[in-house]
Amino acid sequence: MKEKFGDKSWRRSIVASLLSIEAAMVLALGSYLLVKGVTSEVQALSALIGVIFFALLGGLGLLAAARGFRSARNYGRAPAVLANFIALGVAYFQMQANLWATAIPLALLAALTLALALSIIPD
Repeated sequence: MKEKFGDKSWRRSIVASLLSIEAAMVLALGSYLLVKGVTSEVQALSALIGVIFFALLGGLGLLAAARGFRSARNYGRAPAVLANFIALGVAYFQMQANLWATAIPLALLAALTLALALSIIPD
């Protein structure tokens, strides 16, 4: 049976994929910061450790939310919505700093994921 755009399972699959992409991006950022912290002089070690810790925690949380969407459970919906609202806020601050190359893709990814996650109403 061919899936349609309005089909919940199709939207769940898309949201799960987008959340996995977001998780990979957050984990890659955390890895980059870890390598950068080891290979260069760090002035605020506790701040760097905190950011790396939250990147790891956030990436794992996004992976858990993606898993929830893939298995048609509702436990991934609230964290996905919250994480994407946070991502929209981050994109807004990047726009204020004229970091358009990162702000626009982040805002588009977060808005698309947020809209699709909100469109899946639990049965």
